[in-house]
Amino acid sequence: MAVRNIVRIDEDKCTGCGQCATACAEGAIQIVDGKARLVSDSYCDGLGACLGHCPEGAITIEPREAAEFDEKAVQTHLARPQGEPPSFVCPGMTAHQFQRQQTPQRDAPAQDVPSELTHWPIQLALVSPTAPQFADADLLLAADCVPFAVGDFHRRFLKDHSLIIGCPKLDDTQSYSEKLTHILRSNNIRSLMVVHMEVPCCFGLTHLAREAIARSGKAMSFLDITVSLRGSMIRSEVVKMEPVVEAKR
Repeated sequence: MAVRNIVRIDEDKCTGCGQCATACAEGAIQIVDGKARLVSDSYCDGLGACLGHCPEGAITIEPREAAEFDEKAVQTHLARPQGEPPSFVCPGMTAHQFQRQQTPQRDAPAQDVPSELTHWPIQLALVSPTAPQFADADLLLAADCVPFAVGDFHRRFLKDHSLIIGCPKLDDTQSYSEKLTHILRSNNIRSLMVVHMEVPCCFGLTHLAREAIARSGKAMSFLDITVSLRGSMIRSEVVKMEPVVEAKR
């Protein structure tokens, strides 16, 4: 075997989000037991298209002895019959069914409960970075699914916050990063709270916040909250960020 460039995956850093697997056109990466793994050296062309899709920086390219890239083997691999199991199933797509919890009766009808939403639009792709709701704001960045999982989302998280929402798995995270960076640069953001689901792909929202803060040139902390599929808060952490100082040329 010759020495050539090939993917290396740091399993300690890998969260199993699956973004690298979906980005690999050759199907060389699969999620096995919750971790990304290179299933065959001959499927990997070593070009590293998957690198930019890993939010944890767990993928690198290294020169080592490996079987040559085999395009015919890749075509056979990708032409797997429909009856065979898929190479990757995102943990966030795993089906669940929950027993509905009984809620106590309240005096006020549900339609009379006021909304805590103070502005529109709320989708990160649609908001203007200089919109008035961001001036001196306590900013809430929430994953799309969170309000549906958390029964009292308005009271617990939305109250007194300017809201932006997004999905780190289905949406364009590069444009998200640029938009959030612009918001942070253009406004005096008093605080930032990031709320996302417990499924691995949703942690991309945390990575997005880290990246935007670093690119904004501001030193700030943010509260990172993980919500279970049943809507309970299972983790809360203050993430401290320092601005990235670019080296002078």
